Amino acid sequence: MNKSEMIDAIATRTDLSKAVSAKALDAVIEAIVEAVAHGETVTLVGFGSFKASERAAREGKNPKTGAKIVIPQTIVPKFAAGATFKARVAGRGE
Repeated sequence: MNKSEMIDAIATRTDLSKAVSAKALDAVIEAIVEAVAHGETVTLVGFGSFKASERAAREGKNPKTGAKIVIPQTIVPKFAAGATFKARVAGRGE
């Protein structure tokens, strides 16, 4: 499912217009991104949690030359699925 298909699904399930559904989806995504960028954890009970995680510096390899390189430490976003989401995907819940 891509973003436009998600907007269609929201519009259908909420009886909102596609324009309003698009604004709502954009607002949710923007709020999650801003919160995680500021170091906060966003938890949507039953769905999952979004948080920032620190990835340590490590040694890598340039695939073209084979030369060893140092990949610097960075902060990356992470998502952990909630129990309800996991159960639904596994076919154990409705």
